[in-house]
Amino acid sequence: MRVGETWYRSIWREPGSNLVRAIDQTALPHRLRFFELATVDDAVAAIRHMKVRGAPLIGATAAYGIALALAGRDDEASLERAAEALLAARPTAVNLRWAVERMIRILAGAAPGERVHTAFAEADRLCDEDAACNEAIGVHGVELIRGCADKTGTTINVLTHCNAGWLATVDWGTALAPIYRAHDEGIDVHVWVDETRPRNQGAALTMWELMNHGVPCTLIVDNAGGHLMQRGQVDVVIVGSDRTTATGDVCNKIGTYLKALAAADNGVPFHVALPASTIDLSATDGGAIPIEERDGREVLRVAGEHEGEILDVAIAPAGARAANPAFDVTPARLVTGYITEHGAGPDIIELSGSDARSEACAG
Repeated sequence: MRVGETWYRSIWREPGSNLVRAIDQTALPHRLRFFELATVDDAVAAIRHMKVRGAPLIGATAAYGIALALAGRDDEASLERAAEALLAARPTAVNLRWAVERMIRILAGAAPGERVHTAFAEADRLCDEDAACNEAIGVHGVELIRGCADKTGTTINVLTHCNAGWLATVDWGTALAPIYRAHDEGIDVHVWVDETRPRNQGAALTMWELMNHGVPCTLIVDNAGGHLMQRGQVDVVIVGSDRTTATGDVCNKIGTYLKALAAADNGVPFHVALPASTIDLSATDGGAIPIEERDGREVLRVAGEHEGEILDVAIAPAGARAANPAFDVTPARLVTGYITEHGAGPDIIELSGSDARSEACAG
């Protein structure tokens, strides 16, 4: 997507090389900084420390991690170690396992001397498919926003939680893709952006994205959404998903469930935008999804810029303890509908595509 006059993807391979580059999301919004992935350990660290984050981007990074592992040493032991390390990096996003399993499946049919080339080509293909899927999500999702605009004839106010934009994917994003499409088509759209404690992905990433693209947006504290809904200032909620079950339960950034409850109480449509690869057809209940418990220091401290210097400061008394579940589960009964590359509607199974979801957006 656009940053100034330049179009970026969140991760890419330099043409004709094994060099992978990505945007360091821990530096945003104060610095636009890039880093290199030269080994599978680099990929694992980038995922674990959230230099890259968002379910689709985690999957893309894992795919390149497998390719980088084979470029270092092409044998089965290296492949197994790489897969194990990547899968352990973050447990909740289903795209991580999906991408690793896809890479292993493709490599099983590759000739020994072609495996490195095959791995990088497949990782490239996965990234291209992700961008195409997300663009299609925008095409389907914009119709929901257009429908709101046709009814009201005024500015459409969308509320979103966390960052489900292009920084969370390879390009376009999931929840933000319909918003970008609406803005580009001239629909009068405005976005309420939750700050998204504790890592403030809404404040740091979603605001940065939307402002760079020229989309009108306003930052709000996490607990303001219900108040705005009560006052009729939210027309629709659109969020992303790190894993969605076959029954439609949605696992997303902590705080999403509360937005869904507020939306249900106020009659505000609550939509979830996701690529089909994020649907876990083996899971029939949100209770089966592993919820990542992150370091309590993310709650106890906050980073920000002061006079050009990035500072990390304490916001709680010395010695305070903090719990930090990174995700929660929104039951399907609170979801108005889902938006995937296959369409928009209330039935997640119909929108999941075929079992061969890795090929969903090919061509």
